Amino acid sequence: MSDSIRNITIIAHVDHGKTTLIDNLMKQSGSFRENENIEERVMDSGELEKERGITILAKPTSINWKNSRINIIDTPGHRDFAAEVERVLHMADGALLLIDSAEGVMPQTKFVLAKALKQGLKPIVIINKLDKTDQRANEVLNETFDLFVSLDANEEQLDFPVLYASGRSGWACRDIDGPRENLNPLLDLIMKHVKPTSLDKTKPFAMLSTLLYADSFLGRSLVGKIAQGTAKANQQIKAINLNGEKVDEGRLTKIFRYEGTKKVPILKGEAGDIVIIAGLEKANVADTICDLELNEPINATPIDPPTMSVTITVNSSPLAGTEGKKLTSTQIRDRLILEAENNVGINFEENKNKDSFVISGRGELMLEILLTQMRREGFEMTVSPPKVLIKQDINGKKQEPIEEITMDLDEEYSSRVIDSMNRRKGKLIDLKDTGKSKKRLIFHAPTRGLMGYTSRFLTLTKGTGVINRIFHSYGDFTGEMEGRRNGALISMETGKAVAFAIFNLQARGEMLVTHNDPVYEGMIVGISSKAGDLEINVMKGKKLTNMRTQNTDENVVLTPIRKMAIAEQLSLLNSDEALEITPKSCRLRKLILNPHERKRLSRAKAKAS
Repeated sequence: MSDSIRNITIIAHVDHGKTTLIDNLMKQSGSFRENENIEERVMDSGELEKERGITILAKPTSINWKNSRINIIDTPGHRDFAAEVERVLHMADGALLLIDSAEGVMPQTKFVLAKALKQGLKPIVIINKLDKTDQRANEVLNETFDLFVSLDANEEQLDFPVLYASGRSGWACRDIDGPRENLNPLLDLIMKHVKPTSLDKTKPFAMLSTLLYADSFLGRSLVGKIAQGTAKANQQIKAINLNGEKVDEGRLTKIFRYEGTKKVPILKGEAGDIVIIAGLEKANVADTICDLELNEPINATPIDPPTMSVTITVNSSPLAGTEGKKLTSTQIRDRLILEAENNVGINFEENKNKDSFVISGRGELMLEILLTQMRREGFEMTVSPPKVLIKQDINGKKQEPIEEITMDLDEEYSSRVIDSMNRRKGKLIDLKDTGKSKKRLIFHAPTRGLMGYTSRFLTLTKGTGVINRIFHSYGDFTGEMEGRRNGALISMETGKAVAFAIFNLQARGEMLVTHNDPVYEGMIVGISSKAGDLEINVMKGKKLTNMRTQNTDENVVLTPIRKMAIAEQLSLLNSDEALEITPKSCRLRKLILNPHERKRLSRAKAKAS
């Protein structure tokens, strides 16, 4: 069967159209009934994926084409979910590299392609979105060839086939001006160009666990490509880790295969096919699931280490328990352990009392997605300011994560953006003129200085700029970096904010609360326009008298408060502050709420220093 199976992965930058292309491939290959109601971007099944328009979890699907089956793995395009990409490449025999005909080669394209070439895959290049008015397909093709050369592709990989397509309109052709009918040329090229790996079906069963899903009926479900032999329902199997040690043993209760987006039960799976198996309780990602007689694990690519961490504790504010249902440290701990098991890009640590948990991930988006998911599940928690993970080289010198930032913006904004990056210790690596008064800037800058920078960049470019960041390498520590210059406006009372008080305090800085918002002592209700913290009373109402005139009863007009994402709020925090996250609210606060205790602690620190 494996000679009629093709396993391919689609790799592309965020929003270059890979999930939309899969939609049309499935429609044209007959994966759906004629009258079936199909959602847009059917592969982005998660709630957050649909909202943000990004792929977070890698997901396989399959289509039938001319008596053969093509298994397609949709991969995330964002650097923070690179751990997903690295694992799914093990299942693929070939890759489709999707590139936007206008934007061209982008950082995430470069990152994922480097991983695919290292695995020995020979990509098919698709110049997508050819129906754009500003398409520059020929230039993009030259950029793509230069990218392959810069990533040390071998001669076979450099001789890549090219198709021009529009995933949204559902057509692909070999030439820019070729017939724009359907996606058949792409499906035929996959069958011709992607060679199935030669796998032995006579050997004992073995499969590398690549993805893990929790299923309410089946329990732990493991997804992977069968590397050798045949998997049959009810056979005895075991799981061994990368060191060859046995982790789990049990019976293979169910085997499923993907047909379209559905999981279909089968009695046996053969070498080369991507299957889902159930029956093991402790087996994890990167473990080898195999016959009892085997003791050699299948090699797995080591996952790049995390670069950033946050500390999560229970919500200790006076408003704790008013909005969420999951409040205890045990509930938070169990949820974080489950996340670390399912997501190999995340590391979990805890203190001796098991009431403070450190979660490390590949970047702020990964951590923000986790906190947003927990928030929606009803959790309340306190989160510390994010820290980058510093390490030491052989000579004992400090090393910190450095990112490569690619910015596309109008020429008029370039000087102020360069100035803002210089303050964050960024180095300008390249500056290109991309035509139509637009510039592309490429910087190398430490991750420490980039927390929450995306919103700052959008403000500087008046919402017209595009920014992309990717982990570059660990580099020399660039020295201390100034945090937030402005002080905090701290509430001195507990209760509800009053419009009259807020109106009179607006001149002090940017307010973060509005009328009738609950506040408490030690909560940060605004960002001061000056350095140094200031305690204020946002509950001071208007004194009522029996003397009323038209002038004294003027309506109070408040400046609308800025809505910030969790990542931006975390980036505002100083070391003595924290973020309270509940299902309905995110509130900035001081770690120590009592003002007298805060002063006592700062005096003690001053004496010690």
